[in-house]
Amino acid sequence: MKILEANDIVAGYGKSEILHGVSIYVEKEEAITIIGPNGAGKSTLLKALMGYIPIFGGDIYWKGDNITHLKPHEKVDRGFGYVPQLGNVFSSLTVRENLEMGGFIQSKEIIREGMEKAFQLFPILAERLKQKAGTLSGGERQMLGMARGLMSDPELLMLDEPSAGLSPKVAEEVFSTITDIHEKMGRTIVIIEQDAYQSLSISDRGYVLVMGQNEFEDRADKILSNEKIREAYLGG
Repeated sequence: MKILEANDIVAGYGKSEILHGVSIYVEKEEAITIIGPNGAGKSTLLKALMGYIPIFGGDIYWKGDNITHLKPHEKVDRGFGYVPQLGNVFSSLTVRENLEMGGFIQSKEIIREGMEKAFQLFPILAERLKQKAGTLSGGERQMLGMARGLMSDPELLMLDEPSAGLSPKVAEEVFSTITDIHEKMGRTIVIIEQDAYQSLSISDRGYVLVMGQNEFEDRADKILSNEKIREAYLGG
């Protein structure tokens, strides 16, 4: 079942068109990775799907319903979760306050349950509850950003560069947690990631975007074994 389908999306900023007819889909409980060179429109695509930038053309469907022009909070109500690369936590708020903000549309009981799940995934956050998010390490901030994104109990979690700026060891821990979110919690995952090898290795399928357009699509293992794709986009 296609839980999310985007057809021929044309979008951008102001009058600047960045996406020129991009199409993707995600099956329920599937994980996909979107890769491509800098400037390919990967982050723009996530912002368009989430409703943060205007869509000039094309349609977005969620479980068969056209949600192209819904606002971000309406998409959160439908089951969307989004963790941007930058600004994914409130630096001046504590870890607890960040988590509470992530579940602000939920009841106190749901928020409490969400925190318990967050601490199971990210035990370090339970030790940092009263600490300001701005004083956390890079890896801890990324974990808090993902935990905050899960507080609304989304069916779909979209992650923009989850390993950006992290050491290889911490990045590996982050990808391990994303695998748990996908496999143990049954969440549908969309990842944009520069570390294509790590991300594709935990994904079912992958897309390659180039200059705001679809370049290639296949199973993740097929992309990883494709010599031309490896040389062009995975560093050989």
